[in-house]
Amino acid sequence: MTKLGKLYLIPCPLGENANETIPTYVVDILHQLTYLVAERAKTTRHFIKSTNPTKSISEFQIEELNEHTPAVELENLLKPALEGNDLGILSEAGCPGVADPGAKLVELAHRKGVEVVPLVGPSSILLALMASGMNGQSFAFHGYLSAKSPADDLKRLEQLAAKHRQSQIFIETPYRNKAIIEQALRVLQPNTKFCIAADLTLATQFVQTKTIGEWRRTPPALLEKRPVVFLIG
Repeated sequence: MTKLGKLYLIPCPLGENANETIPTYVVDILHQLTYLVAERAKTTRHFIKSTNPTKSISEFQIEELNEHTPAVELENLLKPALEGNDLGILSEAGCPGVADPGAKLVELAHRKGVEVVPLVGPSSILLALMASGMNGQSFAFHGYLSAKSPADDLKRLEQLAAKHRQSQIFIETPYRNKAIIEQALRVLQPNTKFCIAADLTLATQFVQTKTIGEWRRTPPALLEKRPVVFLIG
């Protein structure tokens, strides 16, 4: 019987020029791999190149896994590990498997008996929670809000935060940051805490927690095209 390979979960920086946030041992493991699964092959090649690999970029065999990948393709993506080769999976940014389609491949790896090895790296969700000053003992991550009724979702998360004394975390596509902030300032209660955490780990990092009433008096600067994690507490 063929010995199975391992599936390594390889974190990526949260933005350009932030490779120092990736531990050396993670880069060493990445350089040793040949087979990789990535959300976007182009981004992954750019990241690998920036780490000065010991072999040519062309030697890395990269397959893509994103929200459009059909479930029937997952076993093909895992095939190198099933044939005894170690396999790496990388997200577009941050930790694979967290708010990331890579979780589907990890689930299959467990079902097939492939050892899953998570590696240390930046998670924007946890970094935002750490920096928010909100409850780190009890929290929930909700991914993206509804594009059709974000105001309803915001009010629902506010109710959950108050009822359970639980930090509520969500993200949004960068081009919708302004609209989400405007909605939050309009529909949330003045004493509700609202954290905006942008460009985490980057030179342009911005993290502030204020009540909605305070944000209304001093609205945040424009955050278009910047990755942001929002928290309600």
